[in-house]
Parts: sequence; C-alpha cells; structure tokens
Amino acid sequence: MRMVVKESAIDFMGHRQRTWIFSAVIIVIALLAILIRGLNLGVDFTGGYTIQAAYETAPDLNVVRSSLADAGFAEAVVQNFGSSTEVLIRMAPQPDASSVQVSNEVEAALQPSSDGTISMERVEFVGPQVGEELREKGGMAVLLALVGIVIYVWFRFEKKFSVGSVFALVHDVIITVGIFALFQVEFDLTILAAILAVIGYSLNDTIVVFDRIRENFRSMRSGTPAEIMNASINQTLSRTLITSFTTILVLLSLFIFGGSIIHGFALALLIGVFVGTYSSIYIASTAVLAMGITKEDMMPVEKEGADLESTP
Repeated sequence: MRMVVKESAIDFMGHRQRTWIFSAVIIVIALLAILIRGLNLGVDFTGGYTIQAAYETAPDLNVVRSSLADAGFAEAVVQNFGSSTEVLIRMAPQPDASSVQVSNEVEAALQPSSDGTISMERVEFVGPQVGEELREKGGMAVLLALVGIVIYVWFRFEKKFSVGSVFALVHDVIITVGIFALFQVEFDLTILAAILAVIGYSLNDTIVVFDRIRENFRSMRSGTPAEIMNASINQTLSRTLITSFTTILVLLSLFIFGGSIIHGFALALLIGVFVGTYSSIYIASTAVLAMGITKEDMMPVEKEGADLESTP
C-alpha cells in the first residue's frame, strides 16, 4: 500500500483531554436532540401507507403536497422516487379505510392538478403493531451487535480493549442518531441498516489500530503506554486515511447521484465514517489508556506446565 502519511509523529495521546471534552459536548447535544426533538420515524416504524404514483410529466411537489392537504392528508410526506415523474407519498394510517380506498382518494386528490393521467404504481400498508415490532427488533439488533463485539474483542485482545471498542461504537451511534434527530431527517429501516454498517466499519478500523498497539506493546522495549499508542496510531494512520477517503468518495457519489430513496442511507454512512475514523484514533485508544493498560496486560499467558514440557 502506498504511504500517504510518511513517518508521522503526531502526539494523539497528548490531545486526549481536548478530544474527550469535544466528544462529550457533541454527545450531550446529540442526546438532547434525541430526547427533546425525537427521531422523525418513517412509515417503517410508525405504520402507515407508502404510495408510488407515476405522472406523464414531472409534477410540482409543492402542488402535490397542497392537493393532498386539501383532501385531508396534511401530514403526507412527498418526494421524487427514481425519476422526476415518479412520486413517493408516505402517510399515516387512515382509520376504517382500506388500501384501495386510500389509493382512490389520493388519485382523486391529485388528478385535478395534473395535465395528464396519474398511474398508482404501488400501494403498501404497514400496520402500527408491525412498526412497533420493527422498532423493538431494530433496537435489539444494535444491542446484540454491541454485546457480540464485547465478547469478540475480549477473547481476541483483552477486556480493556473490549470496553474501549464498545465505548467508541456507542460514541459513533449516539452522534449519528443525534444528527438525524437534530435535523429531523426521516429515520427508517435503511437508516437502521446504515447504523449497523457504521458499527462494522468503525469496529474494523479500531481492530486494526488495536492489533498494532498489541504488537508494539510486546516488541517495543522502552516507552510509556501513551508513547506506544502514539507510535501505533501513527503507523496505521496511512491505512486509516486511505480506507476512509475511498469509502467517502463512494458514499458522496451515492449521496449526490443515488436519488432520494437512498439519500438518508448514504448520509448516515457518511456521518458514521467521519465519526468512526475520529473515534478509532482518539476515543477507543484513549479509553484503553485511561483504564491503565500496561505491558503486562499484553504479554501472552504461559500455559501451566510449559516449563516442565520444555525440560529434556
């Protein structure tokens, strides 16, 4: 791999107090946004209708919204889907109304403002109970992912590393979800999938750094834990930057050219990659350092009776 950063000697651990304060402020803002503003849950979690309508010519979305509001669907969410002539409408459940009735009412509301015919391509309904179940299972998926990571890192490295990795992952998830709450970006199943992808991406980057830290703790004869961690992070910095940069290029392409249907997914991953890169360098390693990692923690445990076996 070509080196992007050659022989860097950045004192990452020397800035750990400032970065912890910065992260604490961001996390507080994110938590306040989640608690006060709440998440703008999509139909996947709240239940309701998803209607896809095809126009002959590109409609004015503001006109579509006003037509639906006049027909009694004031809270309907309208956006383009795939092309400028395709419209995706998301709306809350309508009591005592079937999917066919809602489809007919929406078509009747939109037709007068259209120059051509409107084709109702798709009508889907998600019940409130299903939405609630999806919320519960989605939260459980994130929780189980974090528990599995704790177990894996504990056996793969050392318990202090497992705490540090989970601390960094929780940091990444809270900030990513907090940004969605702060700006009221719709949170649906695709965003939840992006959150799980962020966990995997951030963990992969953290494991690379942890592996180099473990190697250096065993091979470097001198140096404090902070100095060894600085050396390890600097040695993996080129790999971290290359991986993050190439991933961001792909995600920017999806965000700009991918269309509105994956706009939120790409946005969540973009935020997650930025935050995950930052946390793997500063949060995970500094958390391990704060727990008092030492060379003795990194030394392999000798099996009982190994000396006897080696004696001729």
